[in-house]
Amino acid sequence: MEQSNQTSLKSFILLGLSSIPHLQVTYFLIFLVIYTVTVSGNLLLIIVVRIDTNLQTPMYYFLSNLSFIDICFSSTIVPKILVNTLAEDKSISFLGCATQMYFSLALGATECIILAVMAYDRYVAICNPLRYSTIMNKRLCHYLASGSWSVGFLNSAMHATFTFQLPYCKSNHVNHFFCEMPPLFRLSCRDTLFNEIAVYISGGFIAFCSFMLTIISYSKIISTILKIRSSIGRYKAFSTCASHLTVVALYYGTIMFMYLRPRHSYSPDRDRAVSILYTVVTPMLNPIIYSIRNKDVKGTLRKTLGAIWKNPITQLPS
Repeated sequence: MEQSNQTSLKSFILLGLSSIPHLQVTYFLIFLVIYTVTVSGNLLLIIVVRIDTNLQTPMYYFLSNLSFIDICFSSTIVPKILVNTLAEDKSISFLGCATQMYFSLALGATECIILAVMAYDRYVAICNPLRYSTIMNKRLCHYLASGSWSVGFLNSAMHATFTFQLPYCKSNHVNHFFCEMPPLFRLSCRDTLFNEIAVYISGGFIAFCSFMLTIISYSKIISTILKIRSSIGRYKAFSTCASHLTVVALYYGTIMFMYLRPRHSYSPDRDRAVSILYTVVTPMLNPIIYSIRNKDVKGTLRKTLGAIWKNPITQLPS
């Protein structure tokens, strides 16, 4: 019976955000605006870094990686939310669900590691400024970025394989707005303790280790900043890290709450709210936080838009 139920399952039903018509329209408009801001903001940040040679440094190289991750992460989840919010058919195929979960997990893990790498970059820049260009050379930056992507996608492949080998015979109604491991575990008629232990282990290795590396980096950064005699110098040094700390606190906090907690604390409504923070809101905030607090990015953006405004014809591609 268990095997029959598993093989006959062709799709899942995502229950979505609301079944009330006027709220569905409201949610659709809100998420559409957020998605538009997310894609345009992150894409603009990538373009600004590419066109300004002064911004082609390790810090902005990793920031471009983060922006690309946020575009892909949001695009993996939000378009399906928009469709399901207004559509009567809220189903997603078994393969579609597996694909969505695979990419969302991979991109989420990659973002965790990239944030830790960015913290290490700031540590080298502030604590070892004379050796910065030697330590953070192009080869190391490429290795760190490619390693982050590789670990994220390998980790996701493991979890996606374990999750979609489970027999789903309780129901095909997922009490969530996208395919994520915790709500899918609740649909299996097999004990998911092994899957949850695998999540704790990989979560400890990726999220917790990345978080600790970030904390260690910033503890050394703060120690170095406090030794600076000039208050202006201390302010400049800390302002370069404040944006990153804001992003780290928001992202790591929600990720660890979602995945590193006891199984009995599961709450569908609360988990949906937390998931919205790191899958929808954080990718939108990242370029805003970095751009608003970064005079180099704002200067390049102002100069580029000003040139296009003055010479609209010459700026168009031939």
